Amino acid sequence: MNPDLNHLLAGLGTGLCGGALSGLFGVGGGIVMVPLLAVVLGLDQHRAQGATLAAMLLPTGLPAVIQYHRRGVRTSLRLVGILVLAFLFGIYGGARVANRIPSEPLRWGYAAFLVLLAVMTYVRREPAPVDRAMTPLDPPMGFWSSGLPIGLLAGIVSGLTGLGGAVVVIPLLAWRFRMTQHEAQLTSLAMLLPPIGLPGVYVYAKAQGGLPWMVIAGVAVGFAAGALAGARVATRMRGAKLKQIYAGIVLLMALLVALRGR
Repeated sequence: MNPDLNHLLAGLGTGLCGGALSGLFGVGGGIVMVPLLAVVLGLDQHRAQGATLAAMLLPTGLPAVIQYHRRGVRTSLRLVGILVLAFLFGIYGGARVANRIPSEPLRWGYAAFLVLLAVMTYVRREPAPVDRAMTPLDPPMGFWSSGLPIGLLAGIVSGLTGLGGAVVVIPLLAWRFRMTQHEAQLTSLAMLLPPIGLPGVYVYAKAQGGLPWMVIAGVAVGFAAGALAGARVATRMRGAKLKQIYAGIVLLMALLVALRGR
């Protein structure tokens, strides 16, 4: 089989898995895509992370965002804008640091981070439902004072790990703004509509001498289709159930990353 076609198909399958995860849980899909790109195509940790960030440059989460809106889930565009602004600075710094870490320590650090994330997700309690007609998310200054550090931290984590930053955004939004799981997931997906990963992609592409663009094209197409399907399922499930499934998948991916080095 033509190597380019092989890479395109492998990227497509990886993107479908990542997109389904993104639609279901509001994350960027990197939790699945980074390990799969490494296992299926043999990419090292740096190139797998860079390729995942590059695939997110297109508004691949748009079908999922539309689906959430159709089901009556809402968020604040002002908050999304503040999160994105801070994220752009954080991802550049995180990517610079990641490309100074050797591949093996970076891989093990990534696996350890996934284990920590799974545990934190499982023990986190769903906030009590809030009537948004009576209780708005927060006044504008509350968005700035809380949104900037949340977005900055999410960007740093994204640059370091190749994830979309939702692993930080979703739990912190639920805690700070008393968002439900669905509200926090929609906010995270809305952050992915502009090309927020561009600074990180630039750093990875420059440091690694380019990225596998044919793979990235397949990932982007598959991600859009998978995100729509995942969102349709997510809006019909309880937030607590989503959280438990998500924690299990993250642990599975941590195991896959750890076993890849054997």
